Amino acid sequence: MNKAAFLHRFHSSPPLAVSDDYPLTHAGRAAGVLVPLIDRPEGLTVLLTQRALHLAHHPGQISFPGGKQEEQDKDLIDTALREAWEEIGLPRQNCQVIGVMPEHRTITGFCITAIVAIVEPEFDIIIDSNEVSDTFEVPLAFLLDSNNYITEHFHRGPLTNPVHFIPWQNRMIWGATAALLRNLASIFTDNN
Repeated sequence: MNKAAFLHRFHSSPPLAVSDDYPLTHAGRAAGVLVPLIDRPEGLTVLLTQRALHLAHHPGQISFPGGKQEEQDKDLIDTALREAWEEIGLPRQNCQVIGVMPEHRTITGFCITAIVAIVEPEFDIIIDSNEVSDTFEVPLAFLLDSNNYITEHFHRGPLTNPVHFIPWQNRMIWGATAALLRNLASIFTDNN
């Protein structure tokens, strides 16, 4: 999918619905993640990170660049852009923010806001090995195809929650990252 087609559909669709997330009993810790859509000649791709294996929380998991909001961040857009710079060296000036997705609450107590941006590819990825072990790109068209998703339902106490999985080559994208991608894909698969 190219940039023009994505932007047309993204901006002409009704607002995204709140995703099927975990029902927190409190507000949740605010976090911002960047959904970086790399503008390649062959079409848009999504840049993802693999978390470092030595991390205490979610080691090795596939994620978007991002993290918890810090005091100096003016908003969650600022959080996402700061974290992308810190984690993978993505310069702010390469990012054209085009929208903000609905909050997604996680079982780990976070309230994640995903910031969607078109990214000019002329930058060198510089991985902060304290946070990230690898980066890779997946064609956006693949992630927008609902046939590429697997959903399992897990029980925790009286609640049953869906967990989404997206197999990609030798990796498994799952959890909050897959749920956010599935919500983004809904504007291309749902009847609007």
